[in-house]
Amino acid sequence: MNNKRIRIAITQGDTNGIGYELIFKAFANAEIFDLCTPIIYGSPKIATYHDDVLDLGAKFTIIKDASEARDGHLNLLTVFDDDVKVELGTPTEESGNAGLRAVDRAIADYRQGLFDVLVTAPIDNNDSFHFSGQSRYIEDHMECDGQGLSVLTADDLRVALVTRNLPLHQVTESITKESIVATAKKLNESLRRDFRISTPRIAVLSINPKAGDNGLLGTEEQDIIRPAIDELVKNDIEAFGPYATDQLFGSGDYDYFDGILAMYYDQGLAPFRAIAPYAGVNYTAGLPIVRTAPEVGASFEIAGRNEADPTPMLHAIYLATDIFRHRKEYDEAGVNPLPKLYHEKKDDSDKVRYAIPKKRDGRNQQRHDNNAQEKKPEQPKD
Repeated sequence: MNNKRIRIAITQGDTNGIGYELIFKAFANAEIFDLCTPIIYGSPKIATYHDDVLDLGAKFTIIKDASEARDGHLNLLTVFDDDVKVELGTPTEESGNAGLRAVDRAIADYRQGLFDVLVTAPIDNNDSFHFSGQSRYIEDHMECDGQGLSVLTADDLRVALVTRNLPLHQVTESITKESIVATAKKLNESLRRDFRISTPRIAVLSINPKAGDNGLLGTEEQDIIRPAIDELVKNDIEAFGPYATDQLFGSGDYDYFDGILAMYYDQGLAPFRAIAPYAGVNYTAGLPIVRTAPEVGASFEIAGRNEADPTPMLHAIYLATDIFRHRKEYDEAGVNPLPKLYHEKKDDSDKVRYAIPKKRDGRNQQRHDNNAQEKKPEQPKD
């Protein structure tokens, strides 16, 4: 595509939730159109209903095909035009399916090269609508090799999980040396390619309290996690640990790392949401498509009340555009790489491997796309 602005597809989410409110508020500031060309995948009727209830005065241009999207406009692509009952604040099977219809159309359009990156508004798994979650749904429909990896991000904090949404009693039996190594490799590759960190440093968390306390509280650290870390080091991946969760996050030592690898859901999500309650983004690494989502649910309890904070949606948009540029830079650099002019001398002893590394000189870190950062507008206020 010749268009220099990144084309960003944004799906409407559960139509009884806060999806449209997040989208309309995110694009209330005209400066954001200098960064990207948005295409909402949804329904003009439902969008109009939300705008009338919220009294936001949103202006959008209705299109029938993504190729019709215009720069400087909030384009709304008509995924369907049939009537869908909107009951703001009430999850229903119809409202959840309406959200997934938008995702289906977006995936089909991506295969035709009609947009660059995808941001999904929230759809919840609930008593009225059961599904596996948008991350897994998109993975299943992208027909790619292997699974994606959900990476929760907020500024320089990035957390990934070895296991996915398992009951706690199944976690220990699901964690193996192989699963840790495979997940860490995928996280390392994403940090290099998507976040443009040349030599990522990854903290690996323990599974038992106090990192097993030398075997008194469990032997998984000695039998599984440390051997996995050793193998990662042999593969030139800067992995450290295993660290006790309370110590790493409670002391602020997580700030010394580019990525955190947690063993299970609560271990990663609880500290992440405590540290970044309003600005989190869920990024699905390892897929051909760049897909992000605001780290919020459909928030039915505030739907239609004009109380939703657009910050997570804005951050999801910014991150998607940054990653798209980073991938392009990384891939172009890989075509004709410069030869290495020196060999690094490493200390692979246990003393180094299980200690907190020294903090980097911030001047040498390549964490953000500065050009995109300069273009980001101020966040609109509710």
